[in-house]
Amino acid sequence: MFGLIGNAGLQIKIEINPTPQSIQKQCVVPLDHQPSWKVSKNPFMAALSKRDLAQAQVSASVQQQQQMKQQQLQQPQGYQYNMNMQPQQQMIPSGPGAGPSMTIDRYGNSREVIYAYGEEEDVQGVAHLTLAPGKKFEHLGIKIEFVGRVDMSQAVIDGRSHYDFISQTKEVSPPSTLYQTQTSIPFYFRSDDKPHETYHGRNVTVRYFVRVIVERKFFPPIKHDQEMIVQLIKHEPRLNQPIKMEVGIEECLHIEFQYKKRYYHLNDVIEGNIHFMLVRIKIKYMELAVIRREMSGEGLLNNSPSANGAMGGHAHAPPPTTDGGNVVTETQTLTRFEIMDGAPVKGEFIPVRLYLGGIAADLTPTYDATDSRFAVKYYLNLVLVDEEDRRYFKQQEIILWRKTLG
Repeated sequence: MFGLIGNAGLQIKIEINPTPQSIQKQCVVPLDHQPSWKVSKNPFMAALSKRDLAQAQVSASVQQQQQMKQQQLQQPQGYQYNMNMQPQQQMIPSGPGAGPSMTIDRYGNSREVIYAYGEEEDVQGVAHLTLAPGKKFEHLGIKIEFVGRVDMSQAVIDGRSHYDFISQTKEVSPPSTLYQTQTSIPFYFRSDDKPHETYHGRNVTVRYFVRVIVERKFFPPIKHDQEMIVQLIKHEPRLNQPIKMEVGIEECLHIEFQYKKRYYHLNDVIEGNIHFMLVRIKIKYMELAVIRREMSGEGLLNNSPSANGAMGGHAHAPPPTTDGGNVVTETQTLTRFEIMDGAPVKGEFIPVRLYLGGIAADLTPTYDATDSRFAVKYYLNLVLVDEEDRRYFKQQEIILWRKTLG
């Protein structure tokens, strides 16, 4: 992963590359795309993009092995490791590093491989500082930081729109003058507690990044960031009870729906059934939707829908709202599909089967009021439509967790 920025004749490029051992142990895995909150407009193309992942894994493994061989051959001029495999903090006026891993997509285009790191993985790489030939650059010191940050575009916490939950800083160079065209600085941050998974939402962003800061006299420092993706693997709770609830409209409709469990991993299958116990209205069809609700703001409370037995009369996702506690809520429908067409009869059972892996969106684990500042929750929204196009719905929260990286 890399990026370029030009400032006062100095260009900064940051490479964060995993080791071949981490890739082989599946502690770091390549992704087929950059995660986002957006829902793919073409679910078939979203499914095809996952086929590139196997090719990316093979390509990344081969290239990482080649990079290791090159680093071993260039060890006197490049990386210098101690017995703990920790790069020493030294200024290295050498040529460019091996560079980021690349792969070929299904269209024949070359693109950079995006990696997802586990929570226990160390962060290491190289920062390259480049000058034009014949130029020099005076600085007051160079620092490299590893930061974990929560950004909120619509909320303010303690007077700021962001807060840092991880901040590590290393001084890598005292004040001096750069004369070399290329100066490479290896960096290494040991595994720290990474409490949150990377998340890119509409109003909230959780990100981890490496930042290079070059201090200057009389001028603001030159900064450049390079983001990395962190994913947290969890285990299924021992107690995973089924969801069972009876809802309806008095003397008109009475149904019982049941799902086999409450906790699901991101590629799991939601199974259940719907039992019509009383039907006195003419139902035209029924659909099931998966909804993601993002909440952010100071003093975040539990904004879950009420769990009583009444069905609501509005099934559309509301626009972003702000309650009295300065909490911004964003609701997004990830997918919906029809599970019944036609009028049911009393005593009828309708099976439900929903594959979470087939949703054309990037699902994330549930964030449950993290630090009381933001939360991301998922709901199953059951919608019934009668012949007069009146819509009745009931939402039920489910808990998502990550079983594997990727």
